[in-house]
Amino acid sequence: MTAIDTRTESGSAPGRKKKLSDVGAAAYFVAILAAGFSIVPVLYIMYSAFRTNGQLSASPAGLPDPFVWSNYSQVLGDSAFWQMMFASTIIALATTIGVVFLGVMAAYPLARYKFPGREGLYTYFTAGLLFPITVAALPLYLILLELKLPGTPWGLVLPQVAFQLPVTIVILRPFVQAIPRELEEAAAIDGAGRVQFFFKILLRLTTPALVTVGVLAFVGSWNAYLLPLLVVQGSDWTTLPLGVARFQSDHSQDTALILAFLSLAMLPAILFFTMMERKIVSGLSGAVKG
Repeated sequence: MTAIDTRTESGSAPGRKKKLSDVGAAAYFVAILAAGFSIVPVLYIMYSAFRTNGQLSASPAGLPDPFVWSNYSQVLGDSAFWQMMFASTIIALATTIGVVFLGVMAAYPLARYKFPGREGLYTYFTAGLLFPITVAALPLYLILLELKLPGTPWGLVLPQVAFQLPVTIVILRPFVQAIPRELEEAAAIDGAGRVQFFFKILLRLTTPALVTVGVLAFVGSWNAYLLPLLVVQGSDWTTLPLGVARFQSDHSQDTALILAFLSLAMLPAILFFTMMERKIVSGLSGAVKG
């Protein structure tokens, strides 16, 4: 009987391995397919900007022959491009700092303190994930108008921070909860108060999660379109997404030049996200475990 069971198990192992191998191959195929759908359009935009309009018309999917650098040099020589790059950078950095600082300060009591209404308050924050910005656009603009903030960077930074706080708190709270209470008790025995524990210990332990929410906030602010359209359109703080739309209308006949502007506008966010990709994954993994 034992021999029969042994033969059965040994006979089923290759089949199970084959099934697992098939599943792995299918997963790889789906992953490669998804990556292709994401990367190919970006690569097409970037290398097509090295072509002339004549090359684009003759062979839309062809490679540059010869390479034309004038499209990129023309965009880089435009002072308006650098002004919009400066505005996008300042606004994205200010939004990131605000989101990270306020997010961790809100997540800390929601994770560590027990007080009446704590879960209700957390639910209130998480409900913000379901609140589309398009619904709040008009009342938000009227409030900003009362505060005389349209056309200023603060008129854009403050709403962006508010709209990104829900996802920030959802990611940070499990991280803060996972920190052992014994560590906080040991710090208290050594004379550290809650404020000292927050700044000297908790911020260091939650660095992976802070990097994650910071990158998400930066990229989200960099690519934002609707809020900048309402708040800073036409001002000195016009951001790059708005600049792409304006540049496209001003140079509607020059497709290659538009592609060069679009490539340079999205390049900083892509590079930043690529460099931080590992930290984002580790931060989100920690949030799921917590």
